[in-house]
Amino acid sequence: MLESEVIAMRTGSEPVTARSPLRMRLWLSLWGTAWALFGLVAFSMNGRPGWAAACAVVLLLAVVDLGVITYRMRQGPHYQPGRDVPPYEPDHGDGRPRGPGAGADGGRPGGGRTGTGAP
Repeated sequence: MLESEVIAMRTGSEPVTARSPLRMRLWLSLWGTAWALFGLVAFSMNGRPGWAAACAVVLLLAVVDLGVITYRMRQGPHYQPGRDVPPYEPDHGDGRPRGPGAGADGGRPGGGRTGTGAP
């Protein structure tokens, strides 16, 4: 790492203050779906098959994105934390346990080992 690089320390409040962009993506995807569908119909009726195919590709991408967005939104607050989800304990970097009930291994599976190798 270069000396000029700055690494921002986590405050531990990121899950509380972070906001999911999924609702914005949902509305933008719906907007894109509507315009792509309009373009597909308009270009098909006016005899422009190339532009109609381009609109069909955009429409397909927008519909797939809608599916991904709805899947992620249905995963619930664990994956999209809101104000009712408490913040995670930040890594202090000095070997202290990460949270309540964490043992000497920092609460990680595998006894706190981060490298590869046999358990």
